[in-house]
Amino acid sequence: MKEIALEFLKIINGFGYEAYIVGGFVRDYIMKIQSHDIDITTNATPQELKNIFTNVKFPKNMNDQDCYGSVSIIYKNILFEVTTFREEYAYLDNRHPSSIHYVDDLETDLKRRDFTINAICMDQNGNIIDLLNGKTDLTNKVIKTINNPYKSFTDDALRILRAVRFATILEFSLDEELIDAIKLTKKYLKNISYNRKKHELDKIFASIHAKEGIKLLEKLDLLEELDLENLNKVKDYSDLIGIWAMINSKVYPFTKNEKELIKNINLVNKKDNLNPYILYKYGLYVNTIAGINKGIDKVKINKTYNDLPIKCRSDINISALEICNLLKKEPSSFLNIIYDNLEKEILNGTLQNDKDIIKKYILKNF
Repeated sequence: MKEIALEFLKIINGFGYEAYIVGGFVRDYIMKIQSHDIDITTNATPQELKNIFTNVKFPKNMNDQDCYGSVSIIYKNILFEVTTFREEYAYLDNRHPSSIHYVDDLETDLKRRDFTINAICMDQNGNIIDLLNGKTDLTNKVIKTINNPYKSFTDDALRILRAVRFATILEFSLDEELIDAIKLTKKYLKNISYNRKKHELDKIFASIHAKEGIKLLEKLDLLEELDLENLNKVKDYSDLIGIWAMINSKVYPFTKNEKELIKNINLVNKKDNLNPYILYKYGLYVNTIAGINKGIDKVKINKTYNDLPIKCRSDINISALEICNLLKKEPSSFLNIIYDNLEKEILNGTLQNDKDIIKKYILKNF
């Protein structure tokens, strides 16, 4: 991936422009962490990039006049996010600049970014360019803003959550001045969309260090601003959806699948997660997450589930057609009533999952 990225830089350089890999990919490369997202910074404008590459994609509903200098380009099946060197002016909503101005200087562009560790660059020859001492902060394992942290967080309050995210994932500490600035600017998190906040929180909660990330959110006293009042109810930190289920937020956006899982986890949280019928009806994942939060051994839940005589309706040893023929009826809603009853009887151990025994049971009861 790195070699293809360097090829990409050389193409842009070949047309007389500067271009560098910047940000997370370079940071992770130095730390020997595998990375897949590659950001490029260049003094070529979006229009000039369109003259070099055939597949320049602008953000939805934007053109080269209002895209903030950012475009996406696919080269050799790798997506590159490419941004023109720029300065930003007058943040009006604690998130977006009111305007930008293209510049021709790398250092000026880097100074508009969030943290020193994300402002390290790599040129077309693989040389590391560190104009803002990001490597020193990597060595010291500390998160520092490039500019005054109070101004940085006032300009873009989402950087507060990004600071927590990087500290969590990389196991870094937060600079003391940065911590003080968070206390003064955390109120601006209310101005950030729940979509953007959830994007950062998902990365914190999905981290193998989620427990430390949650503790840091609490330590920084961010729960009220983030509408995470139930965060202290989380006992299991191993699953992203499990954490959101315990928080049980009414304001953050979730996909249809996420909503269903969260609803079911909270539902079975009030039930016996070792009950065969509850395990069958709601599944292993949902019961495991709810059970762990109640202190039930995960291995025990897993064994109980694996020992179930049936795990889905199709496991019942009689088909719908066979039931209809047996009762001499056309298919209708009565089949659901019978199957519901068979599920409960088989799972309770009062009925064997044997076709002949099931037929006798149906004839007797239906």
